[in-house]
Amino acid sequence: MIGLQRIEVEGKRFVLLEEPEYERLCRGAGEAVVDDDLPPLPKPDKNGRFPALQYARMSLARDLIRDRKGVGLSQQKLADLADVRQETLSRIETGKHTASEKTVDKIMRVIESERRKKRRKSKGR
Repeated sequence: MIGLQRIEVEGKRFVLLEEPEYERLCRGAGEAVVDDDLPPLPKPDKNGRFPALQYARMSLARDLIRDRKGVGLSQQKLADLADVRQETLSRIETGKHTASEKTVDKIMRVIESERRKKRRKSKGR
C-alpha cells in the first residue's frame, strides 16, 4: 500500500509520492521520468530575450527526448522505425540541427504508434 502525504499550497491540495512510485506511474503513462539528461534551454540576453531559433531547436530536442524515452525507444530504434538516420536524430536531440517538418512528422508518427501499442498492452488487449 502506498502511504500518501497530502499538503496544501495556496489553497490547492497536492499529494506527495515516493520517487520510485512516481517513476512507476510515469513509465505506466508512457512519460519519461527524469529531465536531468536533457539539453539546457538557451539563456536570455541582457534584455530578457531568448534567441528564437536556438530556443525552438532546444525545445523540440527536449520534447523529442522525453517522448522517445517515454515509449522506451533508443535513438537507433526510433531512427530505424522512422526511416531517418540515427545521426540526424542525434543532431535534432542535441539542438544542432533544424529538423524539417517531414522528418518531425515521420518521427512523431512512430512515437504515437508506440504510445498506442503501450496503451493497448496495458489494457490487456
